[in-house]
Amino acid sequence: MYRYFDILSVVCLLFLTSCRHEVEIILSENTPLPIEQRSVSDFAEGEPIGMYLLNEGNMGSNKARLDYVDFAGAQYVSSIYTDRNPNVVKELGDVGNDLLVYGSKLYAVINCSHKVEVMDAKSCERLGQVDIPNCRYMTAYGGKLYVSSYVGPIGIDPNAQQGAVYEVDTATLAITARVTVGFQPEELAIVGENLYVVNSGGYRPPVYDTTMSVISLKAMKQTKQVRVGINPYRLKADKYGCLWLTTRGNYMNEEAKLHLFSTNPLQEIETFDLPVTDFCIKGDSLYYYAFDYNTNKAEYGIIDIPLRKQVTTSLITDGTESEIQVPYAIAVNPHNGDIYLTDAKNYVSSGMLHCYDRNGKRLWSVRAGDIPAHFAFVYSSFLIPHS
Repeated sequence: MYRYFDILSVVCLLFLTSCRHEVEIILSENTPLPIEQRSVSDFAEGEPIGMYLLNEGNMGSNKARLDYVDFAGAQYVSSIYTDRNPNVVKELGDVGNDLLVYGSKLYAVINCSHKVEVMDAKSCERLGQVDIPNCRYMTAYGGKLYVSSYVGPIGIDPNAQQGAVYEVDTATLAITARVTVGFQPEELAIVGENLYVVNSGGYRPPVYDTTMSVISLKAMKQTKQVRVGINPYRLKADKYGCLWLTTRGNYMNEEAKLHLFSTNPLQEIETFDLPVTDFCIKGDSLYYYAFDYNTNKAEYGIIDIPLRKQVTTSLITDGTESEIQVPYAIAVNPHNGDIYLTDAKNYVSSGMLHCYDRNGKRLWSVRAGDIPAHFAFVYSSFLIPHS
């Protein structure tokens, strides 16, 4: 959400407010995938049997949608949340901003509905919600869910208040702590006994935030802030205990970059002049795409984490990258290396989900919801039963 298209979002909001009087009900449908159907017992340990995909839906449209890629049944299940929860008023809500499977539960941050929706990871049936204002991203550890929040109202405001990180008990869904951090915090990562969150200052242009907050998990308080660059956004930890983060710059004279920080001591050890938009980590490889919204050009590549160098800028090798209009999310199957890329198209109509093999050849594509954006893999203990 809020990725360079705020004006478009406002226009769509005005249109929908004036013309749309009833909530659109989208029934679940299954699309066959060109993969082999398999019994769950045939899946290896650590091999995902499925993958949830959260579609953001444009702000104000109340069209956040949850889909499911069934690797065992070889099908793409659209609107699975709607199908499994027919009595939920207004369905999933307004703007799906993050997705996570932790333990036996599935969590979805619904930003403009100011909640974390909680579902059973096996059945996708609703268990409840946690009310958190202007919530953004989440991570989990030790039976706790940690959620970043802008706290204040949605909208550009030079006087916007500082954000916070909320701690939620995953057993009771009760909020157990709240820590004030920087302005408009985004993604989070955990290394050791510390929680890290980057603060964007996204509501305060041109005075963006430039910091990353460090929170002690034991004390649940901010212990320090370090400068990481202007307008930080993405944040992920690798298996070596280092942090990879992106900064989006100020969209004028400060360019977007990718940064690498060590955590002991906490300091920057590498900077890449790459305008990385989104990335994921599998083993020793960082898969990324960098999209220039001014030229509509994208680069898809891999960085070798131990060597700290690009190994390719041609992740897609069959020429089909030219068919992707607006790349929006990336994930990699932890077992077989399949690469998943979404295309948001024009943001207000159905996007696409594309699957590539580890060599960058497209295997299949399927129509998704509006702005397909967030992935969560599912393993055999949390099998989704067929309808």
